[in-house]
Amino acid sequence: KGVGLAAPQIGKNIRMIVIAPEKEPIVMINPRVSFCSKQTEVQNEGCLSLPGVDVKVERPKKIRYVYRDLDGNKIKGKAKGLFARVVQHEIDHLDGVLIVDKEYEK
Repeated sequence: KGVGLAAPQIGKNIRMIVIAPEKEPIVMINPRVSFCSKQTEVQNEGCLSLPGVDVKVERPKKIRYVYRDLDGNKIKGKAKGLFARVVQHEIDHLDGVLIVDKEYEK
């Protein structure tokens, strides 16, 4: 039921994520966020690594990101809404961060 998965979630020590929105899955190698908007929003997030756990997380509404595709091409993109949230969530996994580490407490 998830829309994204990071390699460390399946025991692989590589910086790769797969995001499967409604279309074809997107594989991102060495992804990073290159810009975050100052405007943020708080939403509940779940995680395949923590079944049944929902946590409020504050994230930038819009981002720019950079990654390599499976052919080694450098890809740049912009994201907003759910896609931006998923990219940030999965990159967090690559950095050893879970949603419970980012729980919004206001």
